[in-house]
Amino acid sequence: MSLGDDNDGFGGSGQTRTRLPEGGTGDIHGAPRRPPARGSRSLITVVGVVVLLVAAIAFANRGDTDDADTTSSSKPPGKSSPTSATGVRPVPGKNGEIPMGFARDEQGAQSAAANYSVALVSADILKPDRRSEIVQQLFVQDKVEELKSNLDKAYSREFLSKLGLDEAGNAATGLTYVSRTAPVGTKVTQFSDSAATVEVWCTGVFGTAGASSTNPVTNDWFTMTLALRWADNDWKVDSFSQKEGPAPVNGDLLASDANAIAKAVEEYGGFTYAR
Repeated sequence: MSLGDDNDGFGGSGQTRTRLPEGGTGDIHGAPRRPPARGSRSLITVVGVVVLLVAAIAFANRGDTDDADTTSSSKPPGKSSPTSATGVRPVPGKNGEIPMGFARDEQGAQSAAANYSVALVSADILKPDRRSEIVQQLFVQDKVEELKSNLDKAYSREFLSKLGLDEAGNAATGLTYVSRTAPVGTKVTQFSDSAATVEVWCTGVFGTAGASSTNPVTNDWFTMTLALRWADNDWKVDSFSQKEGPAPVNGDLLASDANAIAKAVEEYGGFTYAR
């Protein structure tokens, strides 16, 4: 699920990605990591799918785009802020499943970026009908058609079949495709009243749950960078990019079986994220 080195993505820096984690490389503190409880054949399959997803997103992000026009924030770039929600009510409503109507300030930009990150790496982005709606809702109007065309080409029928999904983005009978992301924190690196750049640190679970799955659900950590523009009385995405990490050391938790994961995805709903 990681993206590797930074690269262009709609005017941003870094490669965007959809989902699916890579195998671990080792404990950054020196101690060996416990290998996941699955065979080498499954691990190879997961890594193969990761490569496919990264290539698809890189393809979708091709095109001539410019960085959003931003000015320096009054807050030094990279300065952290409290993680508790503060200020005015963050969002008055939703457009389908996606929150909308964010405040025209740094808090509103962070709330928008967190919620948009969840949508951009959701399972719905692989479904043609929902993908079109998501792109229309999230992006500035002058980027919508280009992005829709690029994503449709990237998520072709052939590509989806390699993930075990049909042309509508659905898993086979008895299987559940999982792509659930949870923002851990946000950081504003640039801000003006018309544009903002926000980094969103995320974790999530990605893969296919089911007894016959060759792409088991696993977790990942990544950071999305979204360049936002104030348009149509709301924050909209002008460009986005993604990079792996920061990732903590994996805990020694016993992995749940595929049925438990599939049941959890169906029973536990997502959140609206806000500063």
